[in-house]
Amino acid sequence: MQISKEQRKAIYLLLFQDGVMVAQKTHQPKMHRELKLIPNLCVIKTMKSLVSMHYVKECFSWNHYYWTLTNDGIIYLRDYLHLRPELVPTTLINRPRALPQIVSCDGKQSTSPKTRTDENRAVYRRPEREAGSSSKRNDAGAGTNELVFRGGFQRGNRNDQH
Repeated sequence: MQISKEQRKAIYLLLFQDGVMVAQKTHQPKMHRELKLIPNLCVIKTMKSLVSMHYVKECFSWNHYYWTLTNDGIIYLRDYLHLRPELVPTTLINRPRALPQIVSCDGKQSTSPKTRTDENRAVYRRPEREAGSSSKRNDAGAGTNELVFRGGFQRGNRNDQH
């Protein structure tokens, strides 16, 4: 299949920017979802050539191809596209995650889960049982009851021998 150099360069550039590529497998002549001017089949064939050179990993699920860039692929695309060595795909950039807003019982908002106190947690807990009754915690877990060995019905049961 003939793929022009401009199309290949656009596919490689999008792959390098994102670090991943998605294409739908269809038998209809359809344009790629992100690369509007390039047919989906050209994207699939270009990516298959990169898979054969071990520059990308391929995953196929629910009639879609998913490709992820490997470390060797990053180096190859940097050389092919003549990019600076500091540039990396966005999938490799570590961004700090925003902490979720936590609303306490008092109505105060906090961003850190470490500001919770035992008083805030006590609202959700059930009251402990009385001291005389058995606690549910003591009944649960391995080793709380005596072991009972019962004979099986088929193999290994020596009681049924005649």
